[in-house]
Amino acid sequence: MKSMAQTKALVTGNEAAAIGVKLSDVRFISAYPITPQTTIVEKLAEMVANEELDARYVEVESEHSAMTAVFSSELTGVRSYTATSSHGLLYMHEMLHWTAGMRLPIVVSVVNRAIGPPWNIWADQTDSMNQKDTGWLQVYCESNQEVLDTIIMGYRIAEDRSVKLPLMSMEDAFILSHTSEPVTVPDISQVRDFLPEFDLDFTVDFKNPMGYGSYSTPDGPFMELKKDMADSMNKARAVIEKTYRDFSESFGRDYAGLTDNYMMEDAEFALVATGTLASTAKHVVNLLRNEGKKVGLVRVKFFRPFPSEEIVSSLKGLKGAGVIDRSLAFSDGGSLYSEVSASLYRKADVPLTGFVAGLGGRDVRVEEFRKMYEMVEEGSEGIRWINTKGGE
Repeated sequence: MKSMAQTKALVTGNEAAAIGVKLSDVRFISAYPITPQTTIVEKLAEMVANEELDARYVEVESEHSAMTAVFSSELTGVRSYTATSSHGLLYMHEMLHWTAGMRLPIVVSVVNRAIGPPWNIWADQTDSMNQKDTGWLQVYCESNQEVLDTIIMGYRIAEDRSVKLPLMSMEDAFILSHTSEPVTVPDISQVRDFLPEFDLDFTVDFKNPMGYGSYSTPDGPFMELKKDMADSMNKARAVIEKTYRDFSESFGRDYAGLTDNYMMEDAEFALVATGTLASTAKHVVNLLRNEGKKVGLVRVKFFRPFPSEEIVSSLKGLKGAGVIDRSLAFSDGGSLYSEVSASLYRKADVPLTGFVAGLGGRDVRVEEFRKMYEMVEEGSEGIRWINTKGGE
């Protein structure tokens, strides 16, 4: 491991995201405020005003324009960033497709917040799960440290020549975004060694003009370009693994791979979760292990590309598993349950229970996690709603 010059700071998740942007040498920031994302772009505005960050900061009138602005700036060869949440992310939806289809490796922070009605500003992952098929890489963070580090790693992953796809870095509203935690801040010279300068090989060049987003007939390259995006999403798996290994060597923090297994070596039952739900689940694993129960946890970090192989490897041979969704897909529970089910189909015969929990920021407490483990052990089937009035 290389020698490190790093400092400690007590910061919120949103401040951690802003620090990650500063360290990543971002030169263009597009800003439109929406709770609970607003303090990210406020912090970045402060950094630009104080000349801590040499970047162009542009205030726009909507989230659609925010994504359009970073779309345009990246085409000129400038590393770019924006952040959003909830209905703001939905408003960006059209431009998310355009950004991925144009192969622009932008990194965006999404502070997961519920979708109305009724209006709700608390944690819920439905906003980003609704964007799972836009061609973006998606990673769900568990801590403020991971929020900071994922911005840095995100640019390296997205900008890799074999990937060239944009990346969303998610943090749960208020649980991370407005809660202060100690984080280790890398020295900027270390980040420069780890993260190469932005190099886009199809930037706008007035001396060599070309078309962008051109028209395609059915017999044109449309399907081939979409297949190339899918191939690049699959290639991202190896890039993510290598980036994590290199990051660990450079900074001493190990994020393993696309998933994070906790006490799964001899587990007979397990839960699968994303984001901060995994933190409480780990605590409950510890409690149940002290009672002699062989339980574990699989935290899904990257939802795109989806870690199908890792899921099968982790859950194969278990007596039962439960999948917790902090989102709703109006099919079988939530999107995570559907993806895990598809991954296991014909590859691993594992009894699977789906749980919908924590929508709209509702607390998912230790007793609820205990109940979920009990239901998995009992072989409960179908989709169960956790901690609803008059419900489970």
